[in-house]
Amino acid sequence: MAVSWKGIYPALTTKFTQDDKLDFPLFEKNLKAQLDAGVEGVILGGTLGEASVLSNEEKFELVRFTIEKVAGKVPVVMNIAEGSTREAIKQAAEAEKSGAKGLMMLPPMRYKSDHRETVTYFKTVAQTTSLPIMIYNNPVDYKIEVTLDMFAELAEVENIQAVKESTRDVSNVTRMINRFGDRFKILCGVDTITMEELMLGADGVVAGLVCAFPKETVALYKLTKAGKIDEALKIYRWFLPLLELDIHPKLVQYIKLAEQETGIGSEIVRAPRLALIGEERERVLNVIRTGIANKPKL
Repeated sequence: MAVSWKGIYPALTTKFTQDDKLDFPLFEKNLKAQLDAGVEGVILGGTLGEASVLSNEEKFELVRFTIEKVAGKVPVVMNIAEGSTREAIKQAAEAEKSGAKGLMMLPPMRYKSDHRETVTYFKTVAQTTSLPIMIYNNPVDYKIEVTLDMFAELAEVENIQAVKESTRDVSNVTRMINRFGDRFKILCGVDTITMEELMLGADGVVAGLVCAFPKETVALYKLTKAGKIDEALKIYRWFLPLLELDIHPKLVQYIKLAEQETGIGSEIVRAPRLALIGEERERVLNVIRTGIANKPKL
């Protein structure tokens, strides 16, 4: 199945057992909830997927397992977040060989590449694969902005097709459309501005809290895109305190705790992350449980 770059794409969390192994049964349970809700694709190995602490072997085990379980219902997209161009090329090739249908790519990790280096990195990897690519533009967390001028150069590469728009500046949706028309699909990458960016013309969402609330996330997308704004706002206003869990440095712990509370995940994370304790855990639990108790009827 081809990647449409439209609709809801969960940035799936990676599930771990108590002895720090991949928890495939629990991962499958969450994956089924996403598919049942009507997501348009799934993304593996992103920030929420704890990619920085996964071995390559684990990452591709997850890719192959997910491809088997989705059984062609939706495309599987793998994230690449690497420090070297050579390793990124290697992972793109392995993703394609494993059956992934698309890639999400961050700029180079750790080294802050300049304009020329960033563009060359993306182009070099893209030219080695037939997979469609979504650029992950998140200067807030990863310190490199993929600027409009960079996108102008990247537009020359046919399989660079989309952007995960995570600059946290909703105006960037309009800037991209004004300059490039429909050349790039735009997916909102920040949960708290989902509705705003969809109304401005974004094509989809790479979502975080969808991991715990898949049906509500898909409903918010569909209602907004259908122009049923009043109905969408009821969901969005209920959802916002939960969505704000996505914009914290501990978003992995927060969202995994939400998954546990909704019965489709666990709060187990991999070190150096640690599960929440004390006042912080109680505060986040209060947000989650208040949201669950007041879920809107869909």
